[in-house]
Amino acid sequence: MAYGKLYMIPSPIGEGNPYDVLPEANRAVMASLDYFIAENLRTVRRFLSAAQIGRPISELQFAECSEHTPASEIETLIAPLLEGHDTGLISEAGLPGVADPGADVVALCHRRGIKVVPLVGPSSIMMALMASGQNGQSFAFNGYLPIKPAERMKAIKRFEHRAQSERQAQIFIEAPYRNAKLFDDFLACCSGGTVLTVASDITNEGEFIYSTTVGEWKSRPKPDINKRPAIFILGCR
Repeated sequence: MAYGKLYMIPSPIGEGNPYDVLPEANRAVMASLDYFIAENLRTVRRFLSAAQIGRPISELQFAECSEHTPASEIETLIAPLLEGHDTGLISEAGLPGVADPGADVVALCHRRGIKVVPLVGPSSIMMALMASGQNGQSFAFNGYLPIKPAERMKAIKRFEHRAQSERQAQIFIEAPYRNAKLFDDFLACCSGGTVLTVASDITNEGEFIYSTTVGEWKSRPKPDINKRPAIFILGCR
């Protein structure tokens, strides 16, 4: 029996109609699938319902793959694929497999010889970089910075040095309720000439994207980014 295909299905990063930002062709793929692996089952059911795939959500099968899923359970998630059933992998928001625990499922599929098919969709990481004016030829996504203040300050200094010495844009995310604190830490740690991009609520009505030096940020009103999804980028001019 031939194996099924794993379809990497992007989900919206903003509110409203998901097909404002997702290609219509993705709907046909979703409508053809009976089994989905998702980071959050409630979110994926709501997404599929809003996408109007033409099938009752109650007829579909779902399995969860979150940051809390033990590695020993990843094998069971791909059982339908091994039985020949095409499967969709959907993240909480944006691209599955990117800053997302679903990467473990994808890695196992490659080891088992299962075909992985990525579909087109939004990534707040890449959209922030696109709109930042920072170096799109050399960049690094670093995820979350340490929470402990001393470790965080040390990490910021290290990444700032890399941005300046290698001219490589350094990209970060943070839990929305800690955004304002991270912004303050960047201003406290970085030199005045370092460029800081703040991009929040990408694709939402309140979208805010702005790049300027740390020195200039200090003379501006602080951006309203508390409890809003945001991306931060350090770089140089």
